Amino acid sequence: MIRIQRAAERYPGGDPAAGIETRHALSFGPHYDPDNLRFGALLAVNEERLAPGAGFDEHPHSRTEIVTWVVEGELTHHDSAGHTTVVRPGDLQHLSAASGVRHVERNDGPAPLTFVQMWLAPLDPAGPPSYEVVRGLSDAYALPAAGAVLRVERLRADARLDLPPADFTYVHVVRGEVSLGAEPLGPGDAARLTAQEGSTLLATTEAELLVWEMRAARWPAP
Repeated sequence: MIRIQRAAERYPGGDPAAGIETRHALSFGPHYDPDNLRFGALLAVNEERLAPGAGFDEHPHSRTEIVTWVVEGELTHHDSAGHTTVVRPGDLQHLSAASGVRHVERNDGPAPLTFVQMWLAPLDPAGPPSYEVVRGLSDAYALPAAGAVLRVERLRADARLDLPPADFTYVHVVRGEVSLGAEPLGPGDAARLTAQEGSTLLATTEAELLVWEMRAARWPAP
């Protein structure tokens, strides 16, 4: 089964007056949709745009694997475990909230900040929190804690990408345009493939994609 979600179909959120604009792909906060609570391990896929000086004040997380991909600008991260980091385009940040952690996310740079933040359910929510930044990720990031792998795909125009078989595959278009069969996909669009084999994407322009491959597992409730 393949489900396409257009960028315009995401739930709006954030606080535009404070320079925070958010678009949620899955049921989130006041936008409760019982038919769109999660996809595989994914609990949230949020597109975030922060104006210079804007940000999220300290807030808690637990029982969640939080993966952040910076598209443009600089993301400043502080957390209660003592990490302070600036995450830039092409960098991947992974915060394992585990038993509990608090953090701050801000745009302390001079330019607008755009990032995609993805929350995943861990197979085992116990243990201490952990933190990692991978600079200039160009291929795959394995997340065994959630039974998932994230692939960053950068395609030239007319290039084809064969999606490997997986129980759940989630494709998010960061930039550029691709087609999945007869369906064109542009920035912010996403495709969800369930138990699908033999699917191929065609890049109609240069494109950057985030592709999650997830195996079926017994994830605890969020």
